[in-house]
Amino acid sequence: MNDTHSCIIRHFNHYANLAEDDKQLLCDLERSPVDTRAGQLLWQESEPAEEFCTLRSGWAFSFRHLEDGSRQILELYLPGDIIGLREFAFSQRLAGVMMIDDGVICRFPHQHLLDLFQRSATLTTILFAVSSCHQALLTERLVNLARRSAFQKICHLLFETYTRLERTGEGGDGRFRLPLSQEQLADALGLSAVHVSRTFTLLNERGLVFRNRHWVEIPDLQALSEACDFNGCYLNDNLRKLGAASLAKIPAPSSSAG
Repeated sequence: MNDTHSCIIRHFNHYANLAEDDKQLLCDLERSPVDTRAGQLLWQESEPAEEFCTLRSGWAFSFRHLEDGSRQILELYLPGDIIGLREFAFSQRLAGVMMIDDGVICRFPHQHLLDLFQRSATLTTILFAVSSCHQALLTERLVNLARRSAFQKICHLLFETYTRLERTGEGGDGRFRLPLSQEQLADALGLSAVHVSRTFTLLNERGLVFRNRHWVEIPDLQALSEACDFNGCYLNDNLRKLGAASLAKIPAPSSSAG
């Protein structure tokens, strides 16, 4: 099996070394791929929540529409992410999800996740870790929206995104693709599109960030981190430190359970 063909395997490998059986279970979640287009809705808020999807390629975001007609972008989904995980316990969608650029998704019903829980303790543990990381990202997004300046907000989002992309080999050498428009960045950060544009101009003038269409170059990662007082503790999970041996000691669920 060529792991480089599966974003979700590369994503999960960040948390722990996967056995071949676990890799096959993850590949089962990427069956029946569906091509998607930029701007395509995957689902709307309040629709029935009956399935998840994996993002094989492309970017997406979750959002809520407010009473005044404005939009707040809640989460950014990158290749390898699972979309809809936090709605597992709910009967309705808590937010809409839209594709940012062209991509490929793989839909799977909730029952498939229950099957995965029964068949792999390692993947169950990792899914708890993934869910915890999603919660940490949302918490940090709340702090970013409420307590940082526009300059810090954009610096923080760029550094966070670059760090996340490194996990799946999508970013490196201080350069990465950022397919969000000015309006989408504004909706994610609680700013106006004009303010976003002015801040990127300032970042360019200070030599911190250079943006050319959908590509971003960060010449000095440490300088950008210091500019927004970035504390990456919420991205530095502890699961891998448990070691593959510790995960292997977790007894496999009984096939006769239930």
